Amino acid sequence: MSPFHDRKDAGVRLAKALARYRGQNALVLGIPRGGVPVAAEVARALDGELDVVVARKAGAPDQPELAMGAVTADGTRYVNDDLVAGLGIAEKEVDESFARAAKEARERNERFRGDRRAPVMRGRTVIVVDDGLATGATMRAAVRSVRRRHPLRLVIAVPVGAPDTCEELAREADELVCLERPYDFMAVGQFYEEFAQVTDDEVQSLLGHGAAAVR
Repeated sequence: MSPFHDRKDAGVRLAKALARYRGQNALVLGIPRGGVPVAAEVARALDGELDVVVARKAGAPDQPELAMGAVTADGTRYVNDDLVAGLGIAEKEVDESFARAAKEARERNERFRGDRRAPVMRGRTVIVVDDGLATGATMRAAVRSVRRRHPLRLVIAVPVGAPDTCEELAREADELVCLERPYDFMAVGQFYEEFAQVTDDEVQSLLGHGAAAVR
């Protein structure tokens, strides 16, 4: 049996593990799309501010599903140097892939944020949430982008993750909270009973409700 019914259930349970941050003006950032329903429940339970940090994977040439890394809307990159070197990918091809991914991230960020200002991160506890960690590429880019904005404390929070990925990502943040680290991890979706794709409209709706709830 999967440990989580759906992303809402996962968010409720994840929030309990983060209860010490309730009432501390925490900023909860979901990674779209799948991380936002989880983040919405965390923000609601912690009485925090809900927003997004958009990161897109940069695919390898001729293998777009194989991520060389990821980039955020502000251009912060995570590059898997070992993979790039192992495949012998030319620097020009790497740059072109990351440029395409950055453009997609900017467009998606504009779509989700609309005319809302980017949230203040300096001096705050910032909790970055996704629905799970497989390779962790988008999470790495996301937390590096957040770190540049000088949060007081940077927390990675996920319901489930590959053990090795969690261990590596713990070095990128002040704290990593992961409820499940199964040894047989293959994909995030295997640990959810319901794992439908989240739409842009759902993300925008959750962000609207989140903003209304905490403002």
